[in-house]
Amino acid sequence: MLNKEDYEEPNCPFDFSRWKKEAPVIRIPLGRVIEKLDGYYNSNDYSGAVRLADYWIAEAKAGRDLSGEFALRNELMGTYRKMGNKEKALENAHLALSLITEMGAEGSISEGTALVNTATVYRAFDMPEESYDYFKKAASIYESKLQPGDWRLGGLYNNMAVTLTSLEKYDEAAAMLDRAIAAMELVDGSEGEQAISWLNLADAYAGKLGLKGAEEDIRRCCKKAITLLDTEWLSSDANYAFYCEKCAPVLEYYGFSDAGSILAERAKKIYSDS
Repeated sequence: MLNKEDYEEPNCPFDFSRWKKEAPVIRIPLGRVIEKLDGYYNSNDYSGAVRLADYWIAEAKAGRDLSGEFALRNELMGTYRKMGNKEKALENAHLALSLITEMGAEGSISEGTALVNTATVYRAFDMPEESYDYFKKAASIYESKLQPGDWRLGGLYNNMAVTLTSLEKYDEAAAMLDRAIAAMELVDGSEGEQAISWLNLADAYAGKLGLKGAEEDIRRCCKKAITLLDTEWLSSDANYAFYCEKCAPVLEYYGFSDAGSILAERAKKIYSDS
């Protein structure tokens, strides 16, 4: 006759659960996903980009791939910003920042980039005070981690200046744009970014002095932007189309209609050919 203890394992008085191995992290193919996202962006198909990113975020979460999810949250906050969806853009911004803590990446360049992206979202939805706070946090990281000649510094200063202009701090904006242009001049192939900075500088002058008072400075800035965008060896890809598309209406507004029309047509042709 069997007793209970003959067929039932005895209870162990020790807890070994803390030594249990977690399931391995399964990385999503982030490089290929970003490449496919770029294809959607090049054809202005933001809805398609959202569907793709959502699918791979679900895969990243299932595989506990925090860095993969983080990268795609950054992509989505920008995508929703371009779509004008404030709620979704801010949601993904906050989710991206929360992942920084989970990854143990506080103070990293990755956090700086997420802060820049978040600040850009806030500015896009007319919250310049909040935007500038995030930009300042990003600056404290970038300036300690990045070397001169890194394009991200120029982009940061340019974006901070736009926010300062929104806050009507025109002298600070102009000084920040001088820093942006100086930083980008160290970066090969940065003519498009420099052109945007020069036009942002025109906006700062116009805000401070008015169109009439700033006429000479505005013309100087616009001519510099046109020269930069006409650089012969600039690549005619989606990035160049973006710069043309962004600069065209500003040039038209400041009286350079012909140059603005030419740039708008260039952007349209690039998008249609892609």
